[in-house]
Amino acid sequence: MSDQPNDPGQLAIRVSMLPRDTNPGGTIFGGVILSHLDQAGGIEARKHADKLFVTVAMRGVEFIAPVFVGDVVSFYTRTIRIGRTSVTVGIIVEAMRYHNSNEVVRVMEAEAIYVAVDDQRKPIPVKE
Repeated sequence: MSDQPNDPGQLAIRVSMLPRDTNPGGTIFGGVILSHLDQAGGIEARKHADKLFVTVAMRGVEFIAPVFVGDVVSFYTRTIRIGRTSVTVGIIVEAMRYHNSNEVVRVMEAEAIYVAVDDQRKPIPVKE
């Protein structure tokens, strides 16, 4: 997904994973990571217009490595495309391992599409 593998983009959010986020296998639920990923992408979309953006699609969602309790997870974003009513955002997720804070592992990549909407949730132009 990334054009520049060594440059993940701009840091949007950073979260420490807690025991409440774990699944029966002892790793963090994928849905927890997806929730933060969606928030990070929305932050990136808002950089382009002070409008309400809604998530309409996630593409290329790839879970690369597990995330563990105590890991500090960073969500990096990059705008890929700005359409008439939409913003496509690339998101890279990295985990700094709790037991080895020098180890940073890419754990997920995705692309999300956000659409600007009005008060009636109808699409509106990103740029007016």
